[in-house]
Amino acid sequence: MANSKLTTFLITIFLFCFTVPSTAKSSTLVQEIKQQSPQQDKEPFVGVNIGTDVSNLLSSTDLVSFLQLQKISHIRLYDANPDILKALAKTKIRVIISVPNNQLLAIGSSNTTAASWIGRNVVAYYPETLITDIAVGDEVLTTVPSSAPLLLPAIQSLYSALVSANLHTQIKVSTPHAASIILDTFPPSQAFFNQSLTSVMLPLLQFLSRTGSPLMMNLYPYYVFMENKGVVPLDNSLFKPLTPSKEMVDPNTLLHYTNVLDAMIDAAYVSMKNLNVTDVVVLVTESGWPSKGDSKEPYATIDNADTYNSNLIKHVLDHSGTPLHPEITSSVYIYELFNEDLRSPPVSEANWGLFYSNSTPAYLLHVSGSGTFLANDTTNQTYCIAMDGVDSKTLQAALDWACGPGRANCSEIQPGEDCYQPNNVKNHASYAFDSYYQKEGKVYGSCDFKGVAMITTTDPSHGSCVFPGSKKVSNITRTVVNSTEASGAAERGQ
Repeated sequence: MANSKLTTFLITIFLFCFTVPSTAKSSTLVQEIKQQSPQQDKEPFVGVNIGTDVSNLLSSTDLVSFLQLQKISHIRLYDANPDILKALAKTKIRVIISVPNNQLLAIGSSNTTAASWIGRNVVAYYPETLITDIAVGDEVLTTVPSSAPLLLPAIQSLYSALVSANLHTQIKVSTPHAASIILDTFPPSQAFFNQSLTSVMLPLLQFLSRTGSPLMMNLYPYYVFMENKGVVPLDNSLFKPLTPSKEMVDPNTLLHYTNVLDAMIDAAYVSMKNLNVTDVVVLVTESGWPSKGDSKEPYATIDNADTYNSNLIKHVLDHSGTPLHPEITSSVYIYELFNEDLRSPPVSEANWGLFYSNSTPAYLLHVSGSGTFLANDTTNQTYCIAMDGVDSKTLQAALDWACGPGRANCSEIQPGEDCYQPNNVKNHASYAFDSYYQKEGKVYGSCDFKGVAMITTTDPSHGSCVFPGSKKVSNITRTVVNSTEASGAAERGQ
């Protein structure tokens, strides 16, 4: 996963200052991309990886409900979890399932074992559960090179089992690679696969070409930036708008690169072309940015994670393509859905998620107007509510503060008003918390209340009770109800 994504992205510094006419033409575009089967996605999409090194992970049913709430329609699992696959049935959520690295030996050595794996993990669920791809291993060539000879046999055995089940046109088989299998990645026109891997990569690419499967790549501009500070500007890594003088220029093609990810994708296309393969599409199976790090990772921040992932989503859904291939936009799976708090140091390893394990956003993405992905726009449609399991006395104290010193508008939770029922501390506290949160402009830290509140994208309004986050913002300051009245009403409901 993320900690093995260290890449070598050697960029000659003069290229950043090397300017050429902006009308430079793209090189000859790929004309041989195979027509994909009807079951495959025609449009580029953004999906998410779901790691499970998480304490208090949502149940499979709740996880799928959360994915539906967030309008997440593509996910990648690092195994073939039967509970999740069962819960995904009839949801239209598309899923990549994976063969863990420790299963390669068995599957690569036995067609029978491969057939059994397909029967148990694919045939048992498809088509009710929309399995689109099988990811065989993860970064095998760089993390477990001793298993490299088994990689293609395992892929071929699984594919043969899909053929026997007549599922080979609906489900593709590939394997995710680390970016470090590609050398001399900038300028992209000079990139090539590590030649020590040619004996594996060439037949693998020929298989992908023959079966219409993607080249899966895990691409992390974060690591490129961290390893090349002073050479690669932060703005290039974060998809920020650039002046022409800051754009990276490939001196061989005269193509301008405004972001690092596009350069990495084009390096993969050039590397394939060097092995005479020109009809395989790049699928980015992992990309992301950590929101927290230790002292050695000062750029792992909420702002940078928000900027990278928000801009990444827009980049994909805008059908931006790449400078070398503007007609092909790679789909991308963000690493990852939840912060995996059980992962080993460094600190960043536990902080790649878009959400905490309780489904609270780790930060507020700016994806307004970016299609259906994360349609509950986390920029505008967020609410602050009381967390489950907090004792009444602690909630009461937070409620008193919100309606008193916090100057939240608590009029609606008074007896006879629309949000008085249900008459209990948790309901009243949730309303007061949201009132304060919205009044403060939803700024970072305004939904905490000493750890008893959480942000949610689910509208807590009910019946005739409309929470402040669902009301139009008014510039008129309303009268603040005395906190003892609100707290007294809430206390009687306990």
